Amino acid sequence: MKKSLLPLLLFCGVVFSQEEMPQYANALSQFAFLYNAQDYQGVYELYDENMKKALTPEENRQYLAGNLNRLMGNIKEWEFVGFNKGAHVYRTLFDRAMSDIMISLSLKNNKISGFYMSPPKPFGVPILERNSTKMIIPFEEEVFVYWGGTTLEQNIHVGEISQQYAYDLLMVKNGSSYEGDPNNNENYFVFGKEIIAPCDARVVLVVKGIKDNIPGVENPDQLAGNYIVLQTENEEYLLLAHLMEDSILVEEGQDVLQGEVLALCGNSGNSTEPHLHLSLQNTIEEEDGVGGKLFFDQILVNGEIKTDYLPVKEDFIRNLE
Repeated sequence: MKKSLLPLLLFCGVVFSQEEMPQYANALSQFAFLYNAQDYQGVYELYDENMKKALTPEENRQYLAGNLNRLMGNIKEWEFVGFNKGAHVYRTLFDRAMSDIMISLSLKNNKISGFYMSPPKPFGVPILERNSTKMIIPFEEEVFVYWGGTTLEQNIHVGEISQQYAYDLLMVKNGSSYEGDPNNNENYFVFGKEIIAPCDARVVLVVKGIKDNIPGVENPDQLAGNYIVLQTENEEYLLLAHLMEDSILVEEGQDVLQGEVLALCGNSGNSTEPHLHLSLQNTIEEEDGVGGKLFFDQILVNGEIKTDYLPVKEDFIRNLE
């Protein structure tokens, strides 16, 4: 498991707004200006008293200069993407990598009271803004978008660069994803449903042999559970995760056609109930990559035909007949 470069320090502020607060925008702007100028003492003066107690000026300089700047370069641009545990989250582009910066501010003086950086994603391969390959939904039947979209409010995956914009898809009837005993996977409508190839592709990675969870019990040691990674002819990678144990029908190196059955939907890995995790990424291994936006060519969304559409939370979606 990769470790973050700097510990999470003293996140204690409370954020009530769901929009970026101007004092946070100003704080990150000041941080970036001073960091790029290599004024590390100036950065240190942005910290509140508790941050300064946890980090000496020399430790701060060593981290910013000897670790961060040496490996990643200067900050080029950043974008506010939402909140995490009361902190503002900024997707930040450096010269040689991308990372999420989380900051919290003291309510007393707007000094930085908490600072965290996610593990950086180096620029070894092109970053995918979105798919260029035409896609269909990997189910024959209608599915419900539990997580999907481009904001943290719509999509919890936005908080992690490697799987930003990913979908969690399940099936819902009468407002519920199951009928009967919720501790039985077979009672979930999506469990055992066929997963089909969203496009023509080559199977480049298969992981199997992982048991399905009892609903509500996760497997943090095998995050994706049983899964398949597909590679398109445009060098895009699709991850289909949490598949049913012993259901994968394809092998690494095999070419598949759009609509071909790949496996069955399951509840393996870091999953609380049966669903499909679907994401677009720029590398085979998710932890090394950067997620991209996955659009579908032509689908039904809440009963209406949508073209080149990115589904969002609480959409009901299905392929056209």
